Amino acid sequence: MAKVVIMDHPLIKHKIGYIRREETGTKDFRQTVSEIAMLICYEATRDLELSDVTIKTPICETTVKELKGKKMAIIPILRAGLGMVDGVLELIPAAKVGHIGLYRDPETHKPVEYYCKLPEDCGEREVFVVDPMLATGGSAAAAISMLKDKGCKNIHFMCIIAAPEGLEVLKEAHPDVDIYVGALDEKLNEHAYIVPGLGDAGDRIFGTK
Repeated sequence: MAKVVIMDHPLIKHKIGYIRREETGTKDFRQTVSEIAMLICYEATRDLELSDVTIKTPICETTVKELKGKKMAIIPILRAGLGMVDGVLELIPAAKVGHIGLYRDPETHKPVEYYCKLPEDCGEREVFVVDPMLATGGSAAAAISMLKDKGCKNIHFMCIIAAPEGLEVLKEAHPDVDIYVGALDEKLNEHAYIVPGLGDAGDRIFGTK
């Protein structure tokens, strides 16, 4: 069974509080989402495997720890997931970036696919799927199913805010996927928005509200 990690770091809590504010503008919202993504990524990569490597310092030879060579990929769920990519790349600059396009049908609230472009060797990589909001869980579950269909095996999911309903859907659909959540909120409202949430993450990141 994979793990679910709800972040308790003071910096993450502080920054999430800031982006929840209605008065936070697009520039600051976008920048802070990127910073939160970086902090969550720090925790999500805690279990990456290391190997011993012999190097020479200016003083002598020594053995150091380096990542074992597992390549990584960042897969944002469009479009809001794009807001988390730069923050993750700050920590993992060599990662490749794929894209999965899904939108939520306004009537059924079910995910509809409209785009998918992945690194050719995505199946050999440690994959981090990113989306700021885990609301109903439908889009995240569908995106991860798409990745599995294309041969991806080592998949992790990162979000900034989750509703309990969406978290349960994702856990049930993909019990083998580690989930990293910045904050677990109270519930979904009748429009399938997270409460208290922060509104529509995509609109606030890109200023399209």
